[in-house]
Amino acid sequence: MNQETVRATLTVAAPAEKVFAVLADPMTHSAIDGTGWIQKAVNQAPLTEVGQIFRMDMYHAEHPDGDYQVANKVRVLDPPRAISWLTGQDKGDGNLEFGGWFWRYDLVPLGPSETEVTLTYDWSAVPPYIREYLQFPPFGPEHLTNSLDHLAELAGGLRSR
Repeated sequence: MNQETVRATLTVAAPAEKVFAVLADPMTHSAIDGTGWIQKAVNQAPLTEVGQIFRMDMYHAEHPDGDYQVANKVRVLDPPRAISWLTGQDKGDGNLEFGGWFWRYDLVPLGPSETEVTLTYDWSAVPPYIREYLQFPPFGPEHLTNSLDHLAELAGGLRSR
């Protein structure tokens, strides 16, 4: 872990195409989430193109509103090898503002029924004014490990470290 990136890797006993399909389905993200903050997908269409926006209803006890919504913008979509999105929010006027942090999953097929998955959370582009009120990362390192375990379960594959 460097100061602005955390990563975790897991080998999943499922083909890369199946793992990617789980990641490209916003309806599965609340089940993948290792923190329990994601409540449900607002936009339920599969992720199919760079620039696509998908929203999630969230809950965090320390958020000023408790319940809130994030808007995610797909920044990488390379089936079945990589998927990534920036997280932001609607500023209340219909315009989206992204905070500079992103999630990325890299998938490496290890054979027809096994995939190495690396999950990266990167906040290196977060501007100083956001860092004044948000701590990064906003979760412990176990979050990424938990998320990969959940992903493995959803993809139907046993996991190994």
